[in-house]
Amino acid sequence: MPSDTRETVLSAAEPQRPSRPPEMGVRALLLGERLDTRALESGAVLATAPLALALERGGVAVVFRYGVAVLFAAERDVATAFLASLGPFVAEPFARPEVEEARLVISSASDQQVDAAGNIVLRDRTVERLQVVADVLAKNLVLTHYETRVAAVFDRIEPLAATLRDTGRPGARRKELLHLIGSVLGIQQRTVGRVETQEKPELLWEHPEFERLYVRLAEEYELRDRDHALDRKLDVISRTVQTLLSLVQTRSGTRLEWYILLLIFAELLVATYPLLLHH
Repeated sequence: MPSDTRETVLSAAEPQRPSRPPEMGVRALLLGERLDTRALESGAVLATAPLALALERGGVAVVFRYGVAVLFAAERDVATAFLASLGPFVAEPFARPEVEEARLVISSASDQQVDAAGNIVLRDRTVERLQVVADVLAKNLVLTHYETRVAAVFDRIEPLAATLRDTGRPGARRKELLHLIGSVLGIQQRTVGRVETQEKPELLWEHPEFERLYVRLAEEYELRDRDHALDRKLDVISRTVQTLLSLVQTRSGTRLEWYILLLIFAELLVATYPLLLHH
């Protein structure tokens, strides 16, 4: 058998290795408290609600008004330039943006799921699918941020509750307690009012065929359960702080009443002292 024929037969006999499905990196960044997305609508807009923008060399960015940008297949220099361009439109920027990364796998045989390695698997790379993924990743990042903040608040009120238990005193001043209440109200207003972590994205009203994808990803990242847990923690903090504040105000009122009684007693002494001298 000629050598070239033998090589052809061997080549045909070898099992063909399946080609790996295309992958892309995804980065979600929490840049600040708010992002003016309207100012970005003059760029290379791919879709709105949420706003999706085309980046150089095939990348895509999806931005949200609550300060999150999600970048798909954005090379490092492209991502750096784009994030720098967002700077003027970020209100109350964080000194160091919070970042969470993921991998996106495109596979026509997929069933829109998260695989064992934690990769998000999609059938194709349509803008609408990227918007759905971005919405889930953005909400996940915001929840992670506020879970950390709420844990820090818990650390602050725990010794106050312990002091109240051991000494019967609030262990904090009115100003500190009011600051804690303000922190709780701020978190509730942001997660419920701006981010709407329990609400489905507007995109699903026009494209209900992507609802299954959204539900699967939301369950994978436990958005609803984490949001409920955050609400419960905020409620506990709020009730604890309000109780302590009420005790502080009661003590202040009692102290003021004693001051008034002492002043009345002092005035009586001043008024009766000359009479006592004449006797």
